[in-house]
Amino acid sequence: MSIPRLFVEADLPGDGTLAATPAQAHYLGAVLRRSPGDPVLLFNGRDGEWQAEVAALRKDRGSFALGRRTRAQAPEPPLRLLLAAVKRDAMDLVAEKATELGATLIQPVLTRRTVTDRVNTGRLAAIAREAAEQCRRLGVPEVREAAPLHAVLDAWDGAPLLFGDETGHGTTGHGATGHGTTGHGAAGGGEGEGAAALAGAVAGLAPPLAWLVGPEGGFDPAELADLRRRPFVRAVTLGPRILRAETAAIAGLAVMQAVAGDWRG
Repeated sequence: MSIPRLFVEADLPGDGTLAATPAQAHYLGAVLRRSPGDPVLLFNGRDGEWQAEVAALRKDRGSFALGRRTRAQAPEPPLRLLLAAVKRDAMDLVAEKATELGATLIQPVLTRRTVTDRVNTGRLAAIAREAAEQCRRLGVPEVREAAPLHAVLDAWDGAPLLFGDETGHGTTGHGATGHGTTGHGAAGGGEGEGAAALAGAVAGLAPPLAWLVGPEGGFDPAELADLRRRPFVRAVTLGPRILRAETAAIAGLAVMQAVAGDWRG
């Protein structure tokens, strides 16, 4: 029987005891059929992972008794995902897979061609927490409120931000031209002469890094012009095929993690 992992907000180990949330108590008792004395693992994204046991459990109330620390907190390479808001199922999938891939920030952005102007970030944050519990990750990505793309770019800290440019002839502040295709609910692929492949563009860079996935139909000309004039932006391609936005988000993060992140060993 596998040991459940649960994310908690409180400091660990604290005073050695910790109250379970109503949702955690229900999950342990009604779903997993656990009882007092059964082991659990707790983490908070700051203090590592701790062995604990269920001290008390009744309906929507419970508590944990903490034991020893099983894993120390380790730094995660800061990999950020900016995604033009898509429909709920796709956003849910991206939140889950981005967490599994080690994204440290998920930032929904609003563009002129965004298919929805409502993003339930509370739901996405809950999905990210559950994904972190399942994949044995010690951290949970920050999920920020959706914001207009230009506002996010204006507040950017200068970390390299890579995106798919569907026009194939835009030059970024780093001198890279790129071609990524967005359209029919897709993003990030395309042929394009002179396109900079994402893996090649990431080679030689170090986190913090960010991956921006555009909306259905692509960025409009004004947004592309804005991206190209930003000195921290690079235009890239994910190859010759058209990718859906959620596929492009997952593929781009995987490439970044493999080339410049913690997949390198």
